[in-house]
Amino acid sequence: MKVEPVPKTEFRAVEGNLDATGRRFAIVVARFNAFITERLLLSACDGLLRSGARRGDIEIVRVPGAFEIPLAARTLAETKKYDAIICLGCLLRGDTAHYDVIVNEVARGIGQSAQETGVPHAFGVLTCETLEQAIDRAGLKMGNKGFEAALAAVEMAALGQAISGQRSAVSEKQVPPSRFASRRNDKVKSKSAKNKRK
Repeated sequence: MKVEPVPKTEFRAVEGNLDATGRRFAIVVARFNAFITERLLLSACDGLLRSGARRGDIEIVRVPGAFEIPLAARTLAETKKYDAIICLGCLLRGDTAHYDVIVNEVARGIGQSAQETGVPHAFGVLTCETLEQAIDRAGLKMGNKGFEAALAAVEMAALGQAISGQRSAVSEKQVPPSRFASRRNDKVKSKSAKNKRK
């Protein structure tokens, strides 16, 4: 089997880095299934600290369950005090359709909050069939999704700053004045000059 290297693109790309220095983060964590969510929370904090965030720049907000995460995340985002919001929870499938309803609403609410507030939201809500799957994603075989969500939040916060710091592709100097506008301006100027002479 031959492994080929990833081809390099010829285009310049804007990317966020993994430097959380000077940035503020809020973590919304559900208490329901705390056996899992506390592991996600510890790893998310670890990810932020390893990326350069200060302990004082990390705010933790606890909510009863995953369904309450979007409202808390949106309320935090609307304060404009945070560079990114990290959402952590754990949903396990049961015998009823309750799981599907909650999963859809949580995902929709978090996504809508991010889009409408312009503050990046990292999705660290586990949606698992079994408790074993959740345990695997909270620090065992599958890594820790809390840590991954923290790194995503750091990168997106940096990306937002990188994008907003770029010069516009269309600056005022690049836009030529309209030939009609200049004619109108000339006529107005010449009329006012004539009125002054009288």
